[in-house]
This record gives sequence, C-alpha cells and structure tokens, in this order.
Amino acid sequence: MFARTKRLTLRPGWPEDAPALHAAIAHEDVVMKLAKVPWPYTLADAAWFLGLERDAATAQFVICDHEAGAPRVIGTIGIHREGEACVFGYWLTPSAWGRGYATEAGRAVLDIARHALPIRRLNASYFVDNPASGRVLRKLGFRETGRTVSMRTLARREPVEAVLVECDLDDQDRPAASIAA
Repeated sequence: MFARTKRLTLRPGWPEDAPALHAAIAHEDVVMKLAKVPWPYTLADAAWFLGLERDAATAQFVICDHEAGAPRVIGTIGIHREGEACVFGYWLTPSAWGRGYATEAGRAVLDIARHALPIRRLNASYFVDNPASGRVLRKLGFRETGRTVSMRTLARREPVEAVLVECDLDDQDRPAASIAA
C-alpha cells in the first residue's frame, strides 16, 4: 500500500532504504522517545526493521517528505500487532519535528486502517516525558484510557512511565486518503 498526502508519501520500506532510514532515526533524541528501538541504532538495525514480515492487520510505512524536490526519508509510521492488540506508532527525524508531518501522516494511516484493514480499534502510548507525541495522538482522535504503565525501553534500559491511549476507528468519520495498493 501507498498513501500520498499534500506534503508526504507513505510507502513500504525497501532494503535499499536502510542507509536513509538509519540516518533519519540514529539520533539519541529520537530513539529515547521509542520503546523498542536500541541505542545506538545501527545500519543492521535498520536492515532488520525493513525485513520484518507483516500480516493482514499490519501497515508499516516509510514517511518521505517531497516538499523540497526529491523525496527523502524522514520517519516511519504504522500499525502492528502486539498479541491481540493492533498498535499505532510513529517517529520522525528531528529536522521534521514541529511541521505537522506526524499528524498529516497519521491521518493517512488511520484512513487506511478504517477502509482497508480488518481492525476496529487501535492502541498507542506515549512517554510522560514526551507530551508532543500525546498532542499528536489526541489530534488524531486517540483518547486517554486513564491508565499509565511502566515500560522498559531498549534505549534507556530502564522503565519509563507511558500514558495509554486508544482510538475506536468506527467513532470517526473522515474522508479516505489517496490509497494505492
């Protein structure tokens, strides 16, 4: 699947994206905001991520910014399974922060989930010390569950408090993004 927004292209990641993906994520400021990403992040980690198998309820995308001409990898976004739950997640490289890209890409992925995936509810979380991610998730229609959990992270190697949020895909009625299979 692919999705195109006004400023972004969301597409599957390919093995040849490993160097660009590595360059985009290998910032301590990025990795410390993620639960399942090691630090330091290596080119081998990027190649491993791009080679993960996906299932019918999975939609993983590389986010490419095409505002400055040639597309450049600025992050990833998607939905993956954790047990019975479908979990939404994303990250952006620091040069892309504060530009509305996460919300724009998130809306496209939620539209895909509503119209092309066999799921009705998404879970997500954000670290208490990353309120910007909470703001993005709220803009996308996620609601706090009233629960926080202590998550052990690969990068920090210690538990971090995370706020749990959820989104009922049937509750929101938004137009579909441009989706190509």
